[in-house]
Amino acid sequence: MPKPSRALSSLPPVVLASLAHLGENLSIARKRRRESQAIWAQRLGVSIPTLKRMEGGDPGVAMGIYATALWLIGRADALAPLADPTLDHGALEIEVRQAQKRSTRQTTPLAAA
Repeated sequence: MPKPSRALSSLPPVVLASLAHLGENLSIARKRRRESQAIWAQRLGVSIPTLKRMEGGDPGVAMGIYATALWLIGRADALAPLADPTLDHGALEIEVRQAQKRSTRQTTPLAAA
């Protein structure tokens, strides 16, 4: 039996909920296409139990399988924009703080003169 991943056991609840929602949406997409789990699993190149885990939002299912499922429904193009640097507000805040610190350091000696 494989050792459980510490990273998977400490996922934030919001991440688990998002994966569960994604799995549910993929399940709905499969059903709307009137495809059985056996056919969908075959198209994904996985076993039926793995498909069931993916549709349940299991974080242990490889990201590539989720990505392939998105591709099957014509949504693979939605992946890359998820980490678009222009939408990374956390990094932008860090850059603004660093710029403010540099600005403060540069103006302080001049004010003392």
